[in-house]
Amino acid sequence: MSDMSMLINGLKVTAERGATFERRNPLDGTVATRAPAASPADAVMAVEAAAEAFKTWSQTGPTERRMLLLKAADALEAKTPKFIEAVGAETGGTAMWAGFNCMLAAGMLREAAALTTQIAGEVIPSDVPGSLAMGVRQPAGVVLGIAPWNAPIILATRAIATPLACGNTVILKGSENCPRTHQLIIEALQDAGFPPGVVNYITNAPADAGAVVEAMVAHPAVRRVNFTGSTKVGKIIAMTCAKYLKPVVLELGGKAPLVVLDDADLDDAVNGAAFGAFANSGQICMSTERIIVDQKIADAFVKKFADKAKNLPLGDPRKPEPVVLGSVIGMSTVEHCNALIDDALAKGAKLVCGEKATTTLMPATILDHVTPAMKIYHEETFGPVKCIVRVNGVEEAVACANDNAYGLSAAVFGSDIARAMNVARRIDSGICHVNGPTVHDEAQMPFGGVKGSGIGRFGGKAGIAEFTELRWITVQTTPRHYPF
Repeated sequence: MSDMSMLINGLKVTAERGATFERRNPLDGTVATRAPAASPADAVMAVEAAAEAFKTWSQTGPTERRMLLLKAADALEAKTPKFIEAVGAETGGTAMWAGFNCMLAAGMLREAAALTTQIAGEVIPSDVPGSLAMGVRQPAGVVLGIAPWNAPIILATRAIATPLACGNTVILKGSENCPRTHQLIIEALQDAGFPPGVVNYITNAPADAGAVVEAMVAHPAVRRVNFTGSTKVGKIIAMTCAKYLKPVVLELGGKAPLVVLDDADLDDAVNGAAFGAFANSGQICMSTERIIVDQKIADAFVKKFADKAKNLPLGDPRKPEPVVLGSVIGMSTVEHCNALIDDALAKGAKLVCGEKATTTLMPATILDHVTPAMKIYHEETFGPVKCIVRVNGVEEAVACANDNAYGLSAAVFGSDIARAMNVARRIDSGICHVNGPTVHDEAQMPFGGVKGSGIGRFGGKAGIAEFTELRWITVQTTPRHYPF
């Protein structure tokens, strides 16, 4: 068990009145972390520290910002063993998943470093003689990043890396489910030498989240908010931001469809589906949730897919034996998925692999012959329970892929690339991969969804647009004529 602190203005601090909360391991209930339970007053202190630091950080040159971000990337990678330990203890994630998180998060910091000289504006032709008109991007101010537990290192780093590159100061609000994991990211930034107040970190007890977040969003110095998490909570964040007219980037839930056309390479499709469905036990916003298979090849695909899923190793991620499927985040996930299995089976689905779980070690489970009458057709499982929907032809496949409230990631497998690409174009999602898994992320790519999966984009130049103010500035270079 680890005790930890918050970071405000470069200082390690406890919460008001020394309040703390505990995060317990999902497998055995032992205390993994004891963390400060911030009050709204603590949150305001973090905002004020960030606001003061913004005065100088916003004027810091791109090379200095780049060098600090590069140092942070190296420092984060060096902490990989500590991250593996923290992820296993707090969320039940596997060593493989934690290591992948570290690799991609370090890449995000390096990509952010590369962006420091890409924050460009433009000269815009003006109808006023002698007017030099410019669109100029400037740092927005204090950015609040709210990160989840499921891809904890990737998503918390993403919440603050590009904002820092753009000259903003940041506050990371850590997840109640993995406060120590998120603290390690902040420690890496501190090791790199970021000035006091540029990076701040607070944690809160679950019951206090609403009050703590609203206290920060309400503060005039906070100019941008970003949140990654469930659609339910994302709507609450959006309403809070609307109340105070604060721009927000939201990356929310998903029900990612993976379409297998009748000419798909079945081995490729099976491998892509298995990775997308079962990486981190299906607890990824991009996780393959609904596998849509042409009836002509469905029997062969299901057999191959089930054979692969049955052989995915399941176990306690804290033990030395490598596993693909570790623990899910808690028994609420188990109960949710078990209820979906019961509902589907009662309405005619066929269980081809796996079973209902009694602990947070959930096996890879596949339901075939799923129809729109079943809850699992519509609801995000966020666990290793996946459904197969059989369709006849491209039109039914596209209709099925779009028949959900979400639109984050999608995939299409087919040998005729032009045909598969045309199917991909018709799917309502922010991201779609042809002959690749639904789970895929690169720091330079525009990442985000449509419909119930959120608004705005993280990544690359799209991230610059989200975390800067675009200002119109003119310089009159010759005498100007006025009508009076």
